[in-house]
Amino acid sequence: MQKILNFFNKEFINVNQAALILGFFAFFSQILGLLRDRSIAHFIGPSASLDIYYAAFRVPDFIFISIGSLFSVAVLIPFLSKTKINSDPNYNKDNEDFFNNILSFFILLIIFISVIIFFLLPFFINFLVPGFSLENQNKVVELSRFMLLSPIFLGLSNLFSSLNQLSHKFFIYALSPLFYNIGIILGILFFYPILGLKGLAIGVILGAFMHFLIQFLGFSFQGSTLRIQKGRTLEIQFFKSINFTEIKEIIFISFPRTLGLSLNSLTLMFIVSFASSLESGSISIFNFSFNLYVVPLSIIGLSYAVATFPALSQSYASGKMEEFKNYLKLAARQIIFWSLPVIFLFIILRAQIVRVILGSGNFSWEHTRLVAASLAIFSISILAQGLIALFARAYYAKGNTSRPLFINFISSLSIIIFSILFLYIFKHYILFQNFIESILKVSNIPGTEILMLPLAYSFGVLINASLFYFFIKKDILEPKEKFISETFFQCLSASFAIGLVSYFMLNILASRLNTLSPVFGTNTFLGIFLQGFLAGILGILAGILILFLFKNEELKQIIKVLKTKFWKVKISVQDE
Repeated sequence: MQKILNFFNKEFINVNQAALILGFFAFFSQILGLLRDRSIAHFIGPSASLDIYYAAFRVPDFIFISIGSLFSVAVLIPFLSKTKINSDPNYNKDNEDFFNNILSFFILLIIFISVIIFFLLPFFINFLVPGFSLENQNKVVELSRFMLLSPIFLGLSNLFSSLNQLSHKFFIYALSPLFYNIGIILGILFFYPILGLKGLAIGVILGAFMHFLIQFLGFSFQGSTLRIQKGRTLEIQFFKSINFTEIKEIIFISFPRTLGLSLNSLTLMFIVSFASSLESGSISIFNFSFNLYVVPLSIIGLSYAVATFPALSQSYASGKMEEFKNYLKLAARQIIFWSLPVIFLFIILRAQIVRVILGSGNFSWEHTRLVAASLAIFSISILAQGLIALFARAYYAKGNTSRPLFINFISSLSIIIFSILFLYIFKHYILFQNFIESILKVSNIPGTEILMLPLAYSFGVLINASLFYFFIKKDILEPKEKFISETFFQCLSASFAIGLVSYFMLNILASRLNTLSPVFGTNTFLGIFLQGFLAGILGILAGILILFLFKNEELKQIIKVLKTKFWKVKISVQDE
């Protein structure tokens, strides 16, 4: 048992190694997430009932983001990094007081806010889902109240994960999302048939509790202490005392970041509000496609951003700015390397992806076409979203939260404005509507106006990433310093090759071979899967060939890492 615990508490210092670990677990977490969505699609399908469930998520999610991010990983790690590199003999005492102070205040604050929201929900539910009937609005209130436990558990998990990340315990950090999805799947399979939507809410709470439990066990696997540095431990003491001066300092630094993240959550609440007035099931269509869109973001963008953040924080705290820049450049190039091909594959193979993952039970072919079209629109911003996650953490590592706040405000405002504008144009200009429906192959399907919301979202994300790129060049890098341009254009060329080969192979498999062999037909799971799989594999091989001809450095690094026993070998940033 101890050997297993030691394995999961292994330290990963190198960014590429840590990102591979996070990406590996993120992949399995997303597999579970897709299984979760397939179960929901099968048993419920896009409907008014499922719209209620997704709408009820928005309030607990807003509380978690607004309160939990006040004391999030991005804020705590820079503080703890300063102490970690300090050889002060009071190291243990400083960390104990700091962490216990934050923990005690957080518990009191989030419980207090949750209780207040519990009683206030009926008064602002009409702003969240104005298009719902009074009966469905009451169901949203009831379900949201039930799920108010989830932000408490997720917030606590967030606190303990900051210590696990600081110690480079990325195995433990990456395990939590798996158990979160397992909890929700259990709710779908066992509680929903008995309790209906309340059963889904129980699954959410169970998943949030397991999310917290994994991080806490990772923290306390050697008793009640966490070994942050050899020979030094940190002990938890609840409510011993609260240093409000220290709390004010943390909140002052984190408030701009919290406000920025809250703006993102608030933007999604606006989108839910707009979607509630559209065709029944529109909120479900948006969420299904959004969840698919998040898969590559979690595996690629967030994995590199999370893995790089402790290194960025410690480099900046040590005054090693060149090392800081090297970590930032390395992660950005890797995000580009992996994300661009995914964009083209998702756009070309969107129908195959959606049908294989969600196409069963109550999820019809019309639902498939709408979700696939929405996924294609979302996919445009996959790379931008991954870079945003990294660039924002670069600023947080420096203690600068005002710049991301400004950028997020502009982005969130633009998404809301674009949503209103695009919905208006789509409803009043038939040529625009026909163009969108034709290019995305969703003509003669009711509810296509929902596609304007992912379009607005992607436009806002692209604006966000462009602003981040401009300010990163201005604030952190030298004006003429090489950053990502070479990697971007090499990978863009390879991605075009991937898209072209995949498109032509898909047409061949779906048409000519289809008349010769029923194996590639569109009426079976195996046929659709083989269409997408073979077309995608051949496209990827074409892309690898292009990168090889370009002598792409990122491809060389990936091959090097795959040849290395990354759990045993440590490579410094200079070696990379």
